[in-house]
Amino acid sequence: MPTDTISLQPATVGERLACYWQLCKPNVVALMVFTAWVGMLLASPDAFPLRAFVFGTLGIALMAGSAAAINQVVDRHVDARMLRTRGRPIPQGQLAPRHCVLFALVMGVVGFVVLWSGVNRLTAVLTLLSLVGYALVYTLWLKRATPQNIVIGGAAGATPPLLGWTAVTGQVDPYALVLFLIIFTWTPPHFWALAIYRKADYAKANIPMLPVTHGDDHTRLQILLYTVLLVVVTLLPFLLGVNGVVYAIGALLLGAGFLYHALMMIYTRRRRWAIKTFVYSIVYLFALFAFLLFDRFLPLLLERIPVVF
Repeated sequence: MPTDTISLQPATVGERLACYWQLCKPNVVALMVFTAWVGMLLASPDAFPLRAFVFGTLGIALMAGSAAAINQVVDRHVDARMLRTRGRPIPQGQLAPRHCVLFALVMGVVGFVVLWSGVNRLTAVLTLLSLVGYALVYTLWLKRATPQNIVIGGAAGATPPLLGWTAVTGQVDPYALVLFLIIFTWTPPHFWALAIYRKADYAKANIPMLPVTHGDDHTRLQILLYTVLLVVVTLLPFLLGVNGVVYAIGALLLGAGFLYHALMMIYTRRRRWAIKTFVYSIVYLFALFAFLLFDRFLPLLLERIPVVF
């Protein structure tokens, strides 16, 4: 098993750069940045917020990548024991933990400075709190302390649309909190589906994920209950009068798909439905935020399209 004293595997500059790229969890960061973009555009429907978009995207992405890198440094011994994560750069001996810490700190500091000077102080502080919440509070403590780790720690990962909103407005508004609440409610069924599929990994690594401590059946029920709650929460933008019927229909259809997957997990008890639910949850979140954006800008698009008889 790789240790902190293992000699690094030989690698070209390109291979080493690819390892640092992987250290930032680019797929996760991409989804976070997308939801932040939605928050920015929803906060400014009448004009494109160029400054907030450029500097906000850069700062949020850098600090999210920094949090991901710190997470992998802290979890390097756990990652080495898990099938899903043992191919990551640190367990494979491709990157030294001390170099990764320095890399993460530089990224985090640069991202914070970009947000502080190029966007606004509120967004910089909220992003820093999100980084600390995920990289330190969740990874160092919650992940190992309670099977409710992902529920409590999910708050850190739910901030991107709120950050996008504050990057434009400089303040926290009720609608931005609803966007936060959507991702916060989405996180448990999303991650617990993966936890069921990778239950043996988490048990081997002594991580008290819900399927390990309470069993698969209990976790499947919790996924269903949280999915029902998620459907209700996703209707809040419509009920508040901010988004219209197009969004409501999209949210209900996507929610029905999520409920179908949750029910199939309970009905079949087959492991493959857990990973199918996990994959669907990612598509679900992307499509839901796309509907938020499409619905909000549809009237503006229709106003600009000439009608010819």
